Amino acid sequence: MGPADILTILDNGIEPLVELLASTIRLATPLLLACLAGLFSERAGIFDIGLEGKMLAAAFFSAAVAAMTGSVWLGLLAGIAASLVLSGIHGLASITFRGNQLISGVAINFLAAGMTVLVAQDWFKQGGRTPSLIAGGRFEAIDLPFATELRDVPLLGPLYSELLSGHTILVYLAFLAVPLSWFVLFRTRFGLRLRAVGENPAAVDTAGISVVRLRYAAVAICGVLCGIAGAYLATALQAGFVKDMTAGRGFIALAALIFAKWRPWHALWACLLFGLLQAAALRYQNIDVVGILIPVQLMDALPYVLTVVILAGFVGRAIPPRAGGEPYVKER
Repeated sequence: MGPADILTILDNGIEPLVELLASTIRLATPLLLACLAGLFSERAGIFDIGLEGKMLAAAFFSAAVAAMTGSVWLGLLAGIAASLVLSGIHGLASITFRGNQLISGVAINFLAAGMTVLVAQDWFKQGGRTPSLIAGGRFEAIDLPFATELRDVPLLGPLYSELLSGHTILVYLAFLAVPLSWFVLFRTRFGLRLRAVGENPAAVDTAGISVVRLRYAAVAICGVLCGIAGAYLATALQAGFVKDMTAGRGFIALAALIFAKWRPWHALWACLLFGLLQAAALRYQNIDVVGILIPVQLMDALPYVLTVVILAGFVGRAIPPRAGGEPYVKER
């Protein structure tokens, strides 16, 4: 057996792995965007369990506008706008009126869950879903340079042409958002002030910096990222909106954020882990292990089981921003 034969065997064996990892990247993208959204908000001291609701609202309005106009970019803008509206409501309740941030987030989740189905049924009469998106209503996969030419190269070809290439622009945007978020939070004056607001807002206020303005800015960034995440679900990962299509991804993103201890690079690996479990659950169903058939329901439950395990095992060790969840009252 020569080197060419060995490469052929390795190439054939790597294809299933590449397909699994490519699916992992696609499934991790909305988790990553939502996780970074929560990162900005919670670093500024605003806990946000309404990520799920914002993603759901963004998914519906992006799909609805894309279906009506035929433009996926207008759909993306509509999804971001919907998420920003809910972020504004959360900011108004928790920053301006100093309400309970957890209750506000729960209310947003309930509002989005009911509103999306109701409006979808009123607009499209399809049982609470939107029409299937076609042509310009969906984000198409992008082939990186030389992906076609390198496809047949052993080992490196599949890794480049199938794993790195062939994703939508929102996938690449999500992964570029990780170093950008790190740079903004840890290498800019705005990021320093944002983190300080989450730790000691009184000190920031004493320095003459508006705590309210910074927290609203963090909530707005959270809204934009959740809007992109929701739009990705409906216009890239799938071809339209269906009821409760976020399927708990907002809560999984929160678990990943806690697991990552509110750090961008750690959030990337945490979301990839969750994405890998989701990809494995979709790809490997009814597995036979030493004569025992593992039911598909157990595989589907793996990401959610991991969420509970992580929260139970790490929530006591991960220390959130000290001023998180506490409304700031300016001393007179």
